[in-house]
Amino acid sequence: MTTVLVCDDAPMVREAVRGALSGLPGVERITGAGSGEEVLARYPVERPDLVLMDVRMPGIGGVEATRRLMSAHPDAVIVMLTMGEDVDGVARAVAGGARGYIAKDATREELASTMTLVLSTGCDDPGSRDPSMVGAIPPVLTDREQQVLDGMSKGMSNASIGKELFLSEDTVKTHARRLFRKIGASDRAQAVALGFRWGFLH
Repeated sequence: MTTVLVCDDAPMVREAVRGALSGLPGVERITGAGSGEEVLARYPVERPDLVLMDVRMPGIGGVEATRRLMSAHPDAVIVMLTMGEDVDGVARAVAGGARGYIAKDATREELASTMTLVLSTGCDDPGSRDPSMVGAIPPVLTDREQQVLDGMSKGMSNASIGKELFLSEDTVKTHARRLFRKIGASDRAQAVALGFRWGFLH
């Protein structure tokens, strides 16, 4: 059974996310926190299976809270909550150890699939999330993969990237899948974060 800690400084958002999570198969307990500081204090006591962390909050903020939490508890599983395309904040959080991100207004189905994905993958292969380790050899990207990654770093949709490159959206998705597999990313935010760490983005 899964326990979830939802961290957002807006009570209405916390309740909305808790409402979407409640009743999902396998979810045993959902608690809420109003700040990154509160998460850092409560995590060692409660040890939730998953932390949903707002990217932007007063105080130390979600990105810094993620970095500190992962530093103290490398086994923590954190997914960022975001409104819109906060690519920079999400990318920095993923670089600090977050598994990915989900929109605050995500549907129950999206929340369920995200939870299933992050709780069932990546736990036993830290190397796939840490290409900065000693001896790591950077992958070689094709020109198209680099262009798709550049577009993602600007918060562009697959359709917008395709329009700029004169490619169909399906072709962009194919390049994106190859890019993800090549650099060990599970989603766009992680791809952007790893792009910065590998030096593909500046």
